[in-house]
Amino acid sequence: MLQIIRAFFADKEVMEVETPILSSAANTDPHLQSFSTFFSKQKYFHNTSPEFFMKRLLASGSGDIYQICKVFRDDEQGRLHNPEFTMLEWYRLGFDHHQLMDEMEQLFKKVFDELNLNWKPVDRVTYKEAFLNKLGVDPLVASADELKKVTQQNEIEIPVGMDEHDKDQWLDWLITQAIAPSFSESGFTFVYDYPASQASLARLSEDDVRVAHRFEMFWGEVELANGFYELTNANEQAERFNAENTRRETLGLEKMPVDEKLLSALKSGLPDCSGVAVGLDRLLMVVASANDISEVISFSFERI
Repeated sequence: MLQIIRAFFADKEVMEVETPILSSAANTDPHLQSFSTFFSKQKYFHNTSPEFFMKRLLASGSGDIYQICKVFRDDEQGRLHNPEFTMLEWYRLGFDHHQLMDEMEQLFKKVFDELNLNWKPVDRVTYKEAFLNKLGVDPLVASADELKKVTQQNEIEIPVGMDEHDKDQWLDWLITQAIAPSFSESGFTFVYDYPASQASLARLSEDDVRVAHRFEMFWGEVELANGFYELTNANEQAERFNAENTRRETLGLEKMPVDEKLLSALKSGLPDCSGVAVGLDRLLMVVASANDISEVISFSFERI
């Protein structure tokens, strides 16, 4: 699978790069928790994604780039999660998120074809359409109370600790419990144009500021990839990082150091581009018909 992926990008003249695993800054997203370590009494963080370093390369003139690397998230461990996993991330200059979805479909089809697997076209649906089709509710206008009622009406269990006033928590819960399970069990689905509140690194839609140019790809109900038509405005990005840190403090989480070097790179000029991160362990689960991520990792976490 890795050979197929590298050949795909070589054919398109997208350069493979390597960036550090450790960083002096960290991801501020309240949903992502970083591992940390110390060197010379200085705290460093294991990357949850190579994104920030890759954007610094883009700003310095690298051109189209991709990377296959290990990333780390202090998250749950289970059938679909390993604290250390393999990520493919790539950036294409001049692409919007629709063009990048097209290229993702080309890549995944090449993987399936080379491995003699049955391929069928990828389904595409907007975030709004997905909610309307399955639950009859518009996620862009519904309140937290309305989403709670929808949850109860569909007899979906409400988890302990749910902040009933947090609309995004309800949306995330409904995606995992109702929307994603309705996708084709033996096919890929793109969900795109997420709410602006759920896309801190994506630019907002020119037609509707409630919407951001973010997409995710699923196999059945399993999320495989997360992509953006990238935000290039340094001031807006700084505001979003600060808002996320404020949210972290509200949730009782550690405030993360903002990547000032990334913000400097954005100020110097990040080219118009789109980028996406793919969980390669989960993709390998798909092509190998595996039911547990431990089946496709040489040494899963419980064996290290």
